[in-house]
Amino acid sequence: MRVANVPMRAILGLPFPTPLSRNLMLLHYTGRKTGNAYRQPVSYARDSSDVSEGTVLLTPGGGKWTLSLAGGRPVRLRLRGREVPARPELITEAGEVDRLFGVIARENPRAARFVPIPRDASGHFDPQALGVALRHGFCIVRWHVPANYDTV
Repeated sequence: MRVANVPMRAILGLPFPTPLSRNLMLLHYTGRKTGNAYRQPVSYARDSSDVSEGTVLLTPGGGKWTLSLAGGRPVRLRLRGREVPARPELITEAGEVDRLFGVIARENPRAARFVPIPRDASGHFDPQALGVALRHGFCIVRWHVPANYDTV
């Protein structure tokens, strides 16, 4: 993925929407230990079931990059060619992770294929496998984008 991320950063960093930006966005964040600035391509799905103010996006997360998001520090996203602020929320409760992953699988099936946790025929995670994954850092990142930013 490291090699693939180089051209993805360039494409997702463009100031206009591209076909890739329909399901991928570029996350700009600061490392929690180093203070270095990072740009990470991540998949996303819109959570239209969330009726909070603003836009809510969901990303499956399992890498070390999610550790830098703990505490909900604001980040910037390059979303469909536009720079938008967002507040990340790490979801680690098994039932909510399972429910939100269902939203991701429905809205962005390609992203669901990259999560190696076994699921049953109805799409729900195997509870034991999910428990192990959660203990090893898997989560869902819920991105809160303010209402005054159009994220079409």
